[in-house]
Amino acid sequence: MKKSLIILAMVLAISTNASEASNLKLSVKDQTNYRAYAYAGSPLHYAVCEGDIENVKKLIKYGVNVNLLSNDMSPLMLAARFNKFEIIRILLANGADPSMENEKGYKALKFAEFAKASESIAILENLK
Repeated sequence: MKKSLIILAMVLAISTNASEASNLKLSVKDQTNYRAYAYAGSPLHYAVCEGDIENVKKLIKYGVNVNLLSNDMSPLMLAARFNKFEIIRILLANGADPSMENEKGYKALKFAEFAKASESIAILENLK
């Protein structure tokens, strides 16, 4: 009898979780944010992904490393990837290195080109 109750409880728990999981649907905005958050490894990376200019400025003011690689991307690479051109200007003004490469040999300009981010491409090409 005890085994039957345990098995019944497990079956109910599994079926409830499966039905709840099938009802979970992310909005387009949530899906975009989820992809962006996958890159966010530090508070600065997170702020760049969010496009949060004020927090980017605060973090830089507090001395964060603007060239820190997290998940093989620098904040400048992320800003280029997501066409956050205002943040690109802030990062560059505060020492971000546009010639920095990740393990695959990509620079921020390459990420902007991948994303067809015309404003970011224009800013980064003018640095050559």
